[in-house]
Amino acid sequence: MNEVAFAWSMVVLSMIATIGVSLYGIARRPNLVKKLIALTIFGDTTNLIIVLLGYRLIYPVAPPVLWSPSKEALKSFLERAVDPLPQALVITAVVIGMSVNVLVAFAIIQIYRLFGTIDAEELGKRLAGGER
Repeated sequence: MNEVAFAWSMVVLSMIATIGVSLYGIARRPNLVKKLIALTIFGDTTNLIIVLLGYRLIYPVAPPVLWSPSKEALKSFLERAVDPLPQALVITAVVIGMSVNVLVAFAIIQIYRLFGTIDAEELGKRLAGGER
């Protein structure tokens, strides 16, 4: 196994581990702020995986721009160009993720203002008992 393949496998394994830790944080942490942070990390790691799907493991990598309409340029473009579709999807996902994070952060602030806690378990007990 050469160095490039080893490095890429380490990158993929670290992203899988990061997704696992963030899913743990979303599912098992009772603090709503920690859940929001874990959700943000999960979204960013997923976006990174999507960008890496369009990357090519060859050198030199070309931008997705066809410089001239010749057959040689088209052949080189098809062999070396990075796929622009994952990049476009990730730009959209980043904007949507940011707006969702702002909405969730606002909801957490309002929950703390109304109930005095950001602990999900305590909040569930108060809502089940009809308290404020």
